[in-house]
Amino acid sequence: MTVTQPGTEPVIEQVTLAARASDAEIIAAVEAWLRAHLPEDWQAAVARGDLAAVEAIREDPERGPAWFDLLGDSGLATPTWPAEHGGLGLPADRGAVVTETLARFRAERHNRDFVGLVLAGHTILEWGTPEQKAERLPALRRGREFWCQLFSEPGAGSDLAGLSTRAVRQADGTWLVNGQKVWNSYAHLADFGLLMARTDPAAPKHRGITYFLLDMHTPGVEPRPLKQMTGNAEFNETFLTDVVVPDSARIGPVNQGWSVAITTLMQERNGLSGRPAVGPGEADTLVARAVGNGAWENPVLRDRLLEAYVEEKVLQMTTVRSFVASGDAAPTAEGSIRKLAHSVLAEKLGVLGTDLEPDGAVAWDPAEGSEAADRFLAMKTYSIAGGTSEIQRNIIAERVLGLPKDPDPERHLPFNERGRG
Repeated sequence: MTVTQPGTEPVIEQVTLAARASDAEIIAAVEAWLRAHLPEDWQAAVARGDLAAVEAIREDPERGPAWFDLLGDSGLATPTWPAEHGGLGLPADRGAVVTETLARFRAERHNRDFVGLVLAGHTILEWGTPEQKAERLPALRRGREFWCQLFSEPGAGSDLAGLSTRAVRQADGTWLVNGQKVWNSYAHLADFGLLMARTDPAAPKHRGITYFLLDMHTPGVEPRPLKQMTGNAEFNETFLTDVVVPDSARIGPVNQGWSVAITTLMQERNGLSGRPAVGPGEADTLVARAVGNGAWENPVLRDRLLEAYVEEKVLQMTTVRSFVASGDAAPTAEGSIRKLAHSVLAEKLGVLGTDLEPDGAVAWDPAEGSEAADRFLAMKTYSIAGGTSEIQRNIIAERVLGLPKDPDPERHLPFNERGRG
């Protein structure tokens, strides 16, 4: 693995890297590149643990984008992407080593880029036309486009295939879209959205859906932020009224959007199970808080903390093993096991955090906020996002354990003849 000067080609070149480089060699090469290119004040802030200073640099309107441009052009932001699209061509477990090294320097992409970088990126790589790849992937790897997901609807959440947003093909080849989506994270800030719409209501519900890459600035697209229990409003409901979408924005065949969506959903569940690395996590943070406020001296709380610590480490090790075992293979239904385990653990940690700081969970200074309260109020996120825990249990039962599916007497009926509840 060699390091070269920045240019139009990936800064870190492939030299039979995917097959032969060890973890230590990858880490050493990435660290060397970061020390050569990461701003000195950024590195100094990381060294002294001043995360606020790092975040200020990352959010600076000039310095942040400049860094993510460089990171994207290096191939490090998308290590598992093919080299011809600006990646390093690494298998998932090798790419995880790169990502984890970036995270130690706080140099990785923002969590809010997850939909674009992971979901849109991999979906376009697998299903996109050459023109779509050339147009969208460079901006995605540099963080120049912000994406959201337009899947769930008021009447189609857990049963996503029951969506009713309609896309009707016009005489000029464009599509006219009408409907409503919900739980669309950051839709009010997004440049593009991953849209599923029903294009053939006379087909069975899984077969009449088409997938689009929607320009969120198109007339008729109206995101409305929804205020949550935490006080934040990153979720949205999005109304689509006579939105004209060109056929060039369609990804995958007409009426086969469910197959495209499976690619997106598998990536989402894989991503929501945690980073494939063993190291400090949420339990470590809680232990530090407990030691700091004296809760560690309570033997019952200490036992619960240690139990959560062990569970988190087991989940991390399982995630690493799954990435190593999968290699270049696409995520499978086994990802639902890890996603479910992560969801259960997140709720356990949310409750445990309030027990460590009960005062902070019921009364706090609004100007300063409360980490205990925020985490408690947000702990259900993982059990809903990317498919509810109930859906994950069904997937595990049917696709991993081979148990029979629940009978659906209307399975082969056209969507417009199915009962709607």
